[in-house]
Parts: sequence; C-alpha cells; structure tokens
Amino acid sequence: QASVDRIRGLGAECIVTEVNYDDTVRLANDTALANGWMLVQDTAWDGYEEIPTWISQGYMTMADEAVEQVEQLGFDAPSHVILQAGVGAMAGGVLGYLADRLDPTKFDTIIAEPKAADCIYRSGTSEAGNMVNVTGDLSSIMAGLACGEPNPVTWPILRDCSRYFIAVEDNVSATGMRMYGNPLAGDQAITSGESGAITLGALNEIV
Repeated sequence: QASVDRIRGLGAECIVTEVNYDDTVRLANDTALANGWMLVQDTAWDGYEEIPTWISQGYMTMADEAVEQVEQLGFDAPSHVILQAGVGAMAGGVLGYLADRLDPTKFDTIIAEPKAADCIYRSGTSEAGNMVNVTGDLSSIMAGLACGEPNPVTWPILRDCSRYFIAVEDNVSATGMRMYGNPLAGDQAITSGESGAITLGALNEIV
C-alpha cells in the first residue's frame, strides 16, 4: 500500500488488480490499445519486443557501474554473480553486459527467484532449455519477482550464460533483508526490499 500511496501522491492514477503479474500486464496492454496509449513494459511477446529490449539495455548501466567500481577499488573480477529474476529482463540485461565485458568462462552465474513463481528455474532446468510458464496466484513477499512467464528477449542470455538456477522460499529473502540491515562492523547498513534481498539470502543459504 505504501508504494500505491507514493505513486498516487505524485498525481498518477494507480490501479490495483486482483490478478497475477502476467495477467495484469495483459490487462495493461489491452487498456493501452483501447486508448491509443504507449505501453512501457519490460517483458516481451510477439510484436512487442523493442521497448522491452531498450529497458533491458538500460539495466546494463547497473552492471557497468559495478564493474567500474570493482576496477577502481582494485578488486579481482567476480568469481560468482547472483541475479534475481522475475521475467528475467533485469537479469538478462546485466548478465549480457557482464558476459560481453568480462570473460564469461571466469565467473559462474546463479539466477534466483521465488519458489512460488519459478518460471526461470523451470525453464533453466528443463531438458530442452525451453521457456516454461507457471500459473496461479504466484504469491510471494518478493512481489517484484512474482512473475510466471519468462521474457523471450532475454531468456536466451539466461539459458546460455547461467550455470545455476535456484528457487527459494520467502524466508530466504527475509533473512537477506535482516542481514543487509544488520551488517558486520564497518559495513554500511542497507535498507533492501524483499525482491532485492533474495540474492544475499540465497548466498547465505549456499554457504
């Protein structure tokens, strides 16, 4: 509700639906078509690939800034990269940049998502490596990752450049949030949302 209030506080209309993410995207697309509006959305489908591609390219900025900081601090290149995924637009954009900028044989990528909405995990572990959709309410505290249909624009990157796919329960993300907010001495506390904290929570589970 806090996010809804902030959006409305800026003067925008915010409509809350009772359906899952993917059905909400379809509703938004139908509404845009009916009103002659432009839909700006980071997932893609046949006939709607250009804007999602631009958005995924925009996500590359985060990877560029991270690599720049690593180099400025004199750190070694990462051995592992953990990326959260909903439809996979952000993960695909970031991983595509890293695979191009760094030697993709020198780091392992782990894609993490909620177990309740594990379309990327099911796609990545399928025998043929094809996209697999999941349906239902997809309920998770990681609302930004509660998506059931992979983005076809970025899926080939995730399929070809990731080594591991994992799906975790909500408590893993909750642990990640607590760890970010209560760091080791000398580290800065980070206020993270549920979707962002899945990566640290997953790392904590792995190690």
